Amino acid sequence: MGRRSFCRALALIPLAVASYAQAQTPRPLHVAWVSVERAGSKSPYLEAFRDGMRELGYTEGNNLVIDVWWGEGTETRISQQIDALVHSQPDVIVAQGGLALHPVMVAGVKIPIVFGVSVDPVEAGIAQSFGHPGGNATGMTFFALDLVGKRIQIMKEALPSIKRIALLADPQHPGQHKELSAAQLAADSLGLQVHYFPVHSETELETALGDIAREHYDAILAFADGFTQSYAGRIAAFSLQQRIPAIDGWSPFARQGNLMIYGPVLEDCYHRLAVYVDKIRKGARPGDLPIELPTKVELVINLKTAKAMGITIPPSLLLRANELIQ
Repeated sequence: MGRRSFCRALALIPLAVASYAQAQTPRPLHVAWVSVERAGSKSPYLEAFRDGMRELGYTEGNNLVIDVWWGEGTETRISQQIDALVHSQPDVIVAQGGLALHPVMVAGVKIPIVFGVSVDPVEAGIAQSFGHPGGNATGMTFFALDLVGKRIQIMKEALPSIKRIALLADPQHPGQHKELSAAQLAADSLGLQVHYFPVHSETELETALGDIAREHYDAILAFADGFTQSYAGRIAAFSLQQRIPAIDGWSPFARQGNLMIYGPVLEDCYHRLAVYVDKIRKGARPGDLPIELPTKVELVINLKTAKAMGITIPPSLLLRANELIQ
């Protein structure tokens, strides 16, 4: 080999080494986070997921890319972005809530999907079973019937004199009839009467609230679903005005002014979704990963609301509360 050829060969060595190293380094995990929240929202659930990914060794800008697809308050906007989302070729789609998951499922997207939803996933047609979802979607559901009865028990403990409870729920929420049965059983065991008010639109909600006020119900139990959460502020304003305390299952409901909630720690659930994403990254099939139920629950009491309504919360509940909103 001549001197010139030898020098040219030496010059090519760094390029060959760099190309080999690049070939041996796996490309970053690409996650598409889908939410009906508005762009710029400081979502505690997205941050909880990010924390979970960091704990598993994923760092954005290094071996992880998270693209956020905002719905701007409606699943219609998600539907409009499906083609672009699929074209971006994420490795996994993480759906925050049923409103984000629904348009993705309807579109027949084949990319692995990890979800956090409040519905019964089997009844909603998302999964074949909890233990073996099948298909390309799995994750966590906040649908836990035992929590429905527990909320009524807590409501009775906080408000011993109540007799009649109004149930607010979206009739189109898969599994809602099971929650209704659980509520009825819990109420019967405590000698309480419940009346169901199905609400799926703002008009239906306003009609229901008017009936609740006229009939002088003692309390409101709002089932934990996307609809009741989206109107938590309206329910809180009505509750305070009419002095009819309301309870639900997710902490934002209490933070928006309602009396209390008892239910899953949603941040913990979305933190847990990182484990699913990591398993799929390592070769697991979504359909083989069992759907999980929450393992952590919280009691949040809004003391400011209690004071405004003239309600004295028993010390036994105050001691058990995970958060007291002053």
